[in-house]
Amino acid sequence: MKGPFVTPQELAQKLHSVPGRGCVVVTGAGIRAISDLFAQPGTSRTILEAQVPYARKALDEFVGVRASQHVSAEEALLIAEAALKRAHHLAEDGDATQGNERQLLFGVGCTAAVATDRVRRGEDRAHIAWVAGEKSGGTRSGGASIWFDKSARTRAEEDAIVSAIVLNSIAEAIGVEERLVIDVLDTERLDELD
Repeated sequence: MKGPFVTPQELAQKLHSVPGRGCVVVTGAGIRAISDLFAQPGTSRTILEAQVPYARKALDEFVGVRASQHVSAEEALLIAEAALKRAHHLAEDGDATQGNERQLLFGVGCTAAVATDRVRRGEDRAHIAWVAGEKSGGTRSGGASIWFDKSARTRAEEDAIVSAIVLNSIAEAIGVEERLVIDVLDTERLDELD
């Protein structure tokens, strides 16, 4: 994990102060990341669009294809790729970035199954992926997956961690060194892909 470590507000401010624009799409958890981004001035310099396609049909329509497994690393990458495609489309819409083939664009996708008020089989988990590249082509990607201890956290606590990973993913995508601390319990697992 990189550093230095900052607060969500400080990271959002930093993200808004560097070049790079994109789309963030979350489902299941990660919504606080969108709130943190929009709570700081300068969001329009960073975020072209934020979406929460919560129903499975809404997610499938956004991505354009159904992942072989819901709430998986594969699905997170499909979401991120669709978000990057959307960012390319929106960046061409006659704004100040049009014609700048070297502009960095990103797509971040998050799919999660977190604490709920009903009995649900399977683990509480989240998968986050990012894809970034210049308008002229070429991409790089990364992501993270976390598996929670179902007995240790509330839904809000799990969402806060997923949201922090989403913000860290945006930072990684646009080359910002600052990060949020991700507190993982001994009974949980966090895998980061660079």
